[in-house]
Amino acid sequence: MIRVENLVKEYKQYTRKEGFFSPIANLFNTEFKQKRVVDNLSFEVNEGELLGFIGPNGAGKSTTIKMLTGILVPSSGIVEVNGLIPHIDRKKYVQQIGVVFGQKTQLWWDVPVIDSLRLLRDIYKIPENLYKQNLELFSDLLSLEQFQHTPVRQLSLGQRMRADLAAALLHSPKILFLDEPTIGLDIVAKEKLRTFIKEINKKLKVTVLLTTHDMSDLEKLCDRMMIIDFGHAIYDGSVDDIRKKYGTNRILIIEFEEHIPDIDVPNAKLIKSEGKRKWYQFNRVTTSPSNLINFLGSKYSITDLTVDEPEIEEMVRNIYQGKYTTSEVF
Repeated sequence: MIRVENLVKEYKQYTRKEGFFSPIANLFNTEFKQKRVVDNLSFEVNEGELLGFIGPNGAGKSTTIKMLTGILVPSSGIVEVNGLIPHIDRKKYVQQIGVVFGQKTQLWWDVPVIDSLRLLRDIYKIPENLYKQNLELFSDLLSLEQFQHTPVRQLSLGQRMRADLAAALLHSPKILFLDEPTIGLDIVAKEKLRTFIKEINKKLKVTVLLTTHDMSDLEKLCDRMMIIDFGHAIYDGSVDDIRKKYGTNRILIIEFEEHIPDIDVPNAKLIKSEGKRKWYQFNRVTTSPSNLINFLGSKYSITDLTVDEPEIEEMVRNIYQGKYTTSEVF
């Protein structure tokens, strides 16, 4: 569905001279340097896949998305989506994709949502039966009927994002590009959008490429994730694999029936003690929670216990910060 090979995007960056006469020097002797934003990036996305495309700010995510959608022309490399080259086959290509940018809208600001959708129906030349079918589906999954007659400028952020998703999918595209679709939304609105994205991915087999800084989006939506930094991929695999590889540390929280001393436990480290509760950190490779519980339970009465799993956000942050080498990541 999506094929990217050795993709490169470079920009000319203006270099200013410093000093008293710099304004005149800059006027007559302009210098530039090449800045590489995307650096020999290669990957493939299969039909019906839901890929989380993440990275720190400035990593090249949005630039890559813009090349995939045909907004930007690559400096070199290959971008092919469903057999088309986005920046060359633009008219034919836009019929097959939907795009939602979290901070921008394709809806007309001063008219009701339904009027924007009707206009998009005419722009894309959507058959009336398909238009009604999709509108009915979106009304069901996104509750559009609650605000479809309201001008876009009067919508809440969550309502506008739902309307933008409907607009992006009205012409039944094969691929959906989502750039920060849940940014700024409350918990309820986020859950509605996530449910909708999962539904259209499963029911309509829409291929989805999602960029986000919200790790909850990744955990709840994506089977596969790609992390890029400095314009190239540093991880491409499943969310579960990241947990297995880097989430080896667990924390066992135990509440005892009475106050006990801070004792050492084999293959575990006491990291916190508060009242009758104690926190033990352990590595799941070298020991298991049952071993620790059996050891402590044989000596003291336990009233409650929980095991804290590592958060995906912490593991991804460690990758961003270079706490793992490239070989470890791959």
